[in-house]
Amino acid sequence: LATIFLEANAAREGVSVTDSGLQYEVLEAGSGASPGPRSTVVTHYHGTLVDGTVFDSSVERGEPAEFGVHEVIPGWTEALQMMSVGDKWRIACPPRLAYGEQGAGNAIPPNTALVFEIHLIAVKD
Repeated sequence: LATIFLEANAAREGVSVTDSGLQYEVLEAGSGASPGPRSTVVTHYHGTLVDGTVFDSSVERGEPAEFGVHEVIPGWTEALQMMSVGDKWRIACPPRLAYGEQGAGNAIPPNTALVFEIHLIAVKD
């Protein structure tokens, strides 16, 4: 299922694919600073499985999340460093850039591709 979704998503207009396999689509372009690998960021995000099932959402909690760029899944670490404050992106992470063969608890099965909408609100160094 992950492979089928990722192949179809990569073919969509506006979707770019990095060398690692991360897929991203710029929904809104900001003009602020970009975080580095040791930056702390403030984001709003909405995470779903490829079937649309929500597994985590700061938007639904009504509170932005703050964390280090290096403290998240590899797909996020890569995407965040390409973003600017004010950007809103939709990213699709292949399993190896997400939770891989382990999955994460009951919410994310093993070998699952994940989709996130990320709004980069602020960078704190």
